[in-house]
Amino acid sequence: MHKVIFDTDPGVDDAMALLFLHQHPEIDLVGVTSVFGNAAIETTTRNALFLKREWEIPAPVARGANETIDPHRPHAPWPTFIHGDDGLGNINVPDDIGLSADPRPAHRFIIDMVRAHPGEITLVAVGRMTNLANALGEAPEIAGLVKSVVIMGGAFDVPGNVTPAAEANIHGDPEAADRVFTAPWPVVVIGLDVTMQTVMTRSQLADIAKAGGKRAELLSDLSQFYIDFYEGLVDDGMVVHDSCACVYVVAPELFTLRSGAMRVVCGGIADGQTIQKPDGRKFPPSHWDNLPSQQAAIGIDAKAVLDLIHKTLVNAG
Repeated sequence: MHKVIFDTDPGVDDAMALLFLHQHPEIDLVGVTSVFGNAAIETTTRNALFLKREWEIPAPVARGANETIDPHRPHAPWPTFIHGDDGLGNINVPDDIGLSADPRPAHRFIIDMVRAHPGEITLVAVGRMTNLANALGEAPEIAGLVKSVVIMGGAFDVPGNVTPAAEANIHGDPEAADRVFTAPWPVVVIGLDVTMQTVMTRSQLADIAKAGGKRAELLSDLSQFYIDFYEGLVDDGMVVHDSCACVYVVAPELFTLRSGAMRVVCGGIADGQTIQKPDGRKFPPSHWDNLPSQQAAIGIDAKAVLDLIHKTLVNAG
């Protein structure tokens, strides 16, 4: 059983990933931490609480960061054209959810849970890395207590999706991502190199909604706006970025990894670019030296990943 804290900015594909974690029999979802990204922190936290209520998720929700770790970074507009004005595909999420977030800020929740369960917690982060960076900043020793860190983000050998160089989650707080990548804990990065190969079609989502009951029906409803965004980019469907990171936790054999030190470009025209120095490659002395070797996904069995997502969501009940 994998104890997971899900760090997220719901967000449509975040919602699918959350339901996957809640439903998979090998996952013990012990917490959900919100972060800004797909919307402001007030919205992403509300959305996490809404999904917790609608899907009867027992795990607590802790509210996280609403700004980058570098306070001088300019604020980027919320991507409402991708996730809707409410962050969940314009399904009119109510303002009053009737639930409250955990009293601890997200980074403190992460610290407390990792300390309480040494060697057991997997952090699955599918938004900006700000909460994880803040947790490291306050309690750097947790790097030696975490089981693993699985990240959806980055683009190592392919173009980015917000600039030619950068993927959105990393670009949203590059300094935080660089701190997370270079910390002495085991990191696996599931980036655009593999996630862009996982396209769930409208018909596949309709099959899930038909067989998966009310939870899957809600997932289908909130996904339609997101699918419309992808029209013209992929064939009649949506890319399930965040769920790929969740699948890795339970089925790592479906991915091919490359090891090596990682850095993130902070500033300039390549702001947010993720660069790995593959193990075994010789270079002159550089900023990649004497850093932990982390793992980047460079291959994926996309059909098997989509089949596992389908199977898990159909059992949503």
